Amino acid sequence: MKKNILIVDDSESIRELVGITLIDAGFDVIKAVNGKDAFKKLQKSEVDLVLTDLNMPEVDGIMLVKNIRKYDKYKYLPVLILTTESETKKRVEAKESGATGWIVKPFDKERLLNIIKKVIRK
Repeated sequence: MKKNILIVDDSESIRELVGITLIDAGFDVIKAVNGKDAFKKLQKSEVDLVLTDLNMPEVDGIMLVKNIRKYDKYKYLPVLILTTESETKKRVEAKESGATGWIVKPFDKERLLNIIKKVIRK
């Protein structure tokens, strides 16, 4: 059974690039334009992993992680932050919010897939 990954990014080109990478690797993909959109889609679909940008309008990546972690249903859902940010303070904030991991853009496709395969539930 294919795993579903929710990609959250306000950049259409990033959503497409990441989506193609994941589809080519055998995953199903759901796309959202920000954290608000993502949370709606998360509640409507079975998702095995969330891959989110940090800086987005309306609801950013950290607020999305906090919203996800409020629910027992999503307690163990892997959430990876994929961002251009490399500031240690932001990484700590994301970790404290409940993010599973942090990947800096631009990303290496193989590294991204290896990280996803390590954290996604079988």
